[in-house]
Amino acid sequence: MKDPKLRNALLLQLVEQAQDGIVVAEKEGEDTILIYVNPAFERLTGYSAEEILYQDCRFLQGEETGQDAIREVRHAINENQPVRTILKNYRKDGSIFWNELSVTPFFDEHDQITYYIGIQKDVTEQVELRKALAAAQQRIAELEEA
Repeated sequence: MKDPKLRNALLLQLVEQAQDGIVVAEKEGEDTILIYVNPAFERLTGYSAEEILYQDCRFLQGEETGQDAIREVRHAINENQPVRTILKNYRKDGSIFWNELSVTPFFDEHDQITYYIGIQKDVTEQVELRKALAAAQQRIAELEEA
């Protein structure tokens, strides 16, 4: 597609219609503030764009959010590296979901980071199935030992 306006319009439509949450953030001091969220992110989290734009993403974290995963994301951002991890996050209504978060730095033509692109995928079902499988395997091992 040669026409830049058509290409940009197509890209915007693709992001707007994506099934996974997509955000664009920029670094502001110690915070990484959201400057764009797509409709899938709003559906996933229960927050509207108006409620969360220009805030740090920490509003999704809670008491059960793993500190190791948070450190992993912060370290990658500080080192200008991409990262993918799974976090326990919280929706606006307080319900928990497991979030496979992928963050990629976006560099400008001068090799300076201008933005971060984040993709959030609800992997709650997969995490719960893995936990159930591990519990079942543990129970089987206990029964075999008895």
